[in-house]
Amino acid sequence: MEDIEIPNISIRMFRSLSNLTHMSCKPNTDGISSFENLLANIILRVFVWVVAFVICFGNVFVICLRSCIVSENRHHTMAIQSLCCADSLMGVYLFFIGAFDIKYCGEYNRHAQIWMESLECQLIGTLAMLSTEVSVMLLTYMTLEKYLCIVFPFHNYRAGRKQTLFSLIFIWFLGFMIAVIPFWDKKTFGNYYGRNGVCFPLHSDVMEKPGARSYSTGIFLGLNLFAFIMIVFSYTSMFYSVRKTAKSARQSILDREVAIAKRFFFIVFTDAMCWIPIFLLKVLSLLQVEIKGTIILWVVIFILPINSALNPILYTITTSSFQEHIKLCLQMKWQRASLKETPRNISTIYTQEALPSTNP
Repeated sequence: MEDIEIPNISIRMFRSLSNLTHMSCKPNTDGISSFENLLANIILRVFVWVVAFVICFGNVFVICLRSCIVSENRHHTMAIQSLCCADSLMGVYLFFIGAFDIKYCGEYNRHAQIWMESLECQLIGTLAMLSTEVSVMLLTYMTLEKYLCIVFPFHNYRAGRKQTLFSLIFIWFLGFMIAVIPFWDKKTFGNYYGRNGVCFPLHSDVMEKPGARSYSTGIFLGLNLFAFIMIVFSYTSMFYSVRKTAKSARQSILDREVAIAKRFFFIVFTDAMCWIPIFLLKVLSLLQVEIKGTIILWVVIFILPINSALNPILYTITTSSFQEHIKLCLQMKWQRASLKETPRNISTIYTQEALPSTNP
C-alpha cells in the first residue's frame, strides 16, 4: 500500500474483502514525527534539551540577578523580569516536548492520535502560545517606552510603578486570553493545538477548520506582524532623532538612553531574524504551498525559541551595570584575599573597599 493516498481511512473500506486476514502498511512521516519517535530528527531530539536548558538557566539567572542588583530604573527592571518569565515558559515547553519524546521512544505510532488529542498536548501548546505572545507584546511595550524617552525627552509623562504594573498585568492577561480562546468552541477551532506532534499551531493545512485557520492567521500575521512593524518604526525614529539632536544637545544627556536603545536594537534584530521565517512559513501555508514537516520542526524547536535563549545575554550580561557589578565583586574579593595574605592597615583597606560601593 506504499505511495497510495487514502484520505479518511476507515475499517469499512475493507469489509468487502472477505478473504483478507491481515495487512501491513508503512505510514509516511510528516517530517515532525516518525513511525518510531515524536521528533523525527535525531539532531533536534538532542537539541531540544540543550535549548530548553539554556533558556531556563539564562532567564532564571537574569531574574535572580536583577533581584539582587539595585537599579535606578526599577520599572525597567520589572519589565525585564516579566519578559524573562515569559521566555522561561518556552524552555518549560521544550522540556515537556523532550520528555514526551523519550516516553514514546520507539513506539510513537501507537500513541500518536491519543497524544495529539490529550490534555497534556493542549496544555503545553497553550504554554508555548502564552510565552510567544507575551514576549512579543512585552518587547513592543518596552520599545515604545524607550521611544517616548528618546524621541520626546522633555515630555512630562513617565510611567510610574502603578502604570507599569498595570501594563504588565494587562499584557499577561491578554496573552492568556489569546492562548485559551481556542478551548471555548471546539466546533470552530477543532483540535487547535493538536494538529502536529509538537502541539504548536503554526502550519495551516487543508483539513484545518476555517475558524482555526483565521484565528492563527490573525495572531501570527495580524498581531505579531503589527508589533514587529511598530518596533521597526520606533527604532528607526529613535536613531533618527538621536542623530538629529546630537549636534545641538549635550551628548551626555542622551548617553544613558541611547545605550539602552542600542542594546534593545540587537534584541529586536534577533527577533526579526526569528519572526521573518515564521511570517513566511505562515503565508506559504495559507497559499497551500507544500512545506516539509522538517522545516516546521526546525522553526518550532530552533528558530522560535532561540530568541528566548539570546535575550538574557543581550539585555543583562552585556549591560554596563552588570559588568560594573561583576568588577566590583571581583575587586572586593581580591582585596579580601590580599588582606588575608598581607597584614596591612585595616582602616585603609576598609576605605578602599567602601569606595566602589558609593559609585552609582
